[in-house]
Amino acid sequence: MEFYFTPAPEEHVRRERAKARDLRASQWWRQEIGKGICYHCGQRFLAIELTMDHLIPIIRGGTSSRNNVVVSCKPCNAQKGHLTRAELAMRGEV
Repeated sequence: MEFYFTPAPEEHVRRERAKARDLRASQWWRQEIGKGICYHCGQRFLAIELTMDHLIPIIRGGTSSRNNVVVSCKPCNAQKGHLTRAELAMRGEV
């Protein structure tokens, strides 16, 4: 099953990626990473193995805000790509 979408404007992507860099430097994000648990698979990882994942991807209009970002292991983040959790569920990958 293929999913199609219209990408967000480049200006939005650029602005939200800058916000994500700022958010990664915040105390809140350090605490989230410090827990060491991937939002998607629930497994424990070292902080170096974790990434910031946008639940609604930036390219699809998502924002870099606390309520749209989660800690994710690199394999889960790569598998998710530009999909939403609902789309992953429809594929049977959640």
